[in-house]
Amino acid sequence: MKWISERDALIAQTLAFVQSVTGKKDELHPPERPPAAFAVTAEVVTVQAVAIETDPPPAVSPSVPQPQPVQIPPSRPGDFRTEMQARIANFRKHQERFEREREEYCAATLTKLRAALRDVGPPPPAKK
Repeated sequence: MKWISERDALIAQTLAFVQSVTGKKDELHPPERPPAAFAVTAEVVTVQAVAIETDPPPAVSPSVPQPQPVQIPPSRPGDFRTEMQARIANFRKHQERFEREREEYCAATLTKLRAALRDVGPPPPAKK
């Protein structure tokens, strides 16, 4: 019955992998050996608090503007739909801008090409 031992080994490997990924130990299968006991030492230290008065920092020159904090609205669970709609609308605008710029570039390139073809003039006569 070699297949039973192979199956048990596979199950053990799978459990070890799952435990390593999730970081949890399986309560259904306690370890065969009890873990080694660790000695814990604690040291109590007495600390005395001291209050010190300091001068306030010098005033910052008003010529340097302070950046305003950006207000981020709190996200609500029901707000997911509106956020997705806003992202989709933004994506569509972005794609429309790309298409518009592509069309403008194509039109400008064709205009330059046509102007260059007009300015060339007739080809020289062929010599025989």
